[in-house]
Amino acid sequence: PLGQVSELAEQLEERLFHRYGFHNGLFQERLRALGEVLERVEEAQAELRRICCTVEAAYQELCL
Repeated sequence: PLGQVSELAEQLEERLFHRYGFHNGLFQERLRALGEVLERVEEAQAELRRICCTVEAAYQELCL
């Protein structure tokens, strides 16, 4: 019986290790994807700032 318990514990450990590795890989993929999305958001913010500055400059010229 003790040998069976030890064997079952070892099998459980292997399964948990496999699942941890699998889920860790998914987590890493999603973190990379999030980084790419955040980079695109930063680019969009920079473009919006440029647009706002252009609109503000045009507005100031029209008012003067």
